[in-house]
Order: sequence, then structure tokens, then C-alpha cells
Amino acid sequence: MFKQEGYDFMGAAFEVYNEQGYGMAEEIYQQSLEIELGLRNILFVSKAELDVYYKNNLLNTKYRPDLLVFSEIVVELKSLKELCSDHEAQLFNYMRISRKRVGYLVNYGCRDGLQWKRFILDDLHQK
Repeated sequence: MFKQEGYDFMGAAFEVYNEQGYGMAEEIYQQSLEIELGLRNILFVSKAELDVYYKNNLLNTKYRPDLLVFSEIVVELKSLKELCSDHEAQLFNYMRISRKRVGYLVNYGCRDGLQWKRFILDDLHQK
């Protein structure tokens, strides 16, 4: 599911890591990755605002994943020593709210190389 698109996205993510190294502020990686995606003609939306509903009622709370790539892949960026289950939960929330089945959690904070995970949601129910 969106394997080639994910491969293309990760190529851009690795290029940013190769250029910027590890451990800088998350916003540096966000902006660098946006430039790299543009250079590669990869469609993306940065910080897209997602509406949240309860029983068809719009809540005031809005979610903003770091990137929506190819209109189908939700991306959350981090710059931490290591990822934890809270970061995965954050991405899963974005995926469920946006109703997108594919997500990438990308961490630029690791000295040993770019850390990343690909997730597929199989339990999305159409309403």
C-alpha cells in the first residue's frame, strides 16, 4: 500500500539526514524536508489542520500532523534520542482522524542513523 510513494518519501528523508546530520531542532528538519520534497516534485501539505468530531459534532480541538505526503501518507517528525510508544500513539491518532491508512514516524535525533517506522492501519471503518 503506497510502497513506491513511501520509498520516494523516505529517499527525501534520508537525504535531509545526510545533509543536516542528527540532533538539530525538529523545525530545521521539517523545513529541510519540505525543500527536499519540493526538489523531488513530491506533493505534500505541511501542518494540515484536521477536524475532530464526536457524534457528528465538530470539536474545537484540531490536529496538525507534520506532513501529509501524496495526499495519503501521514508523517510525524521527531528529533529525539529515541522514539517511544507515545510517539506511535500520536501518529495513530493523526491517521485515524485523517482516515489515512499509511503513516511514517521519522526521528532525526539518533546518532546511529535516521530512525523510522512505517505503519498501516487496518481497522479504519467507513462512516
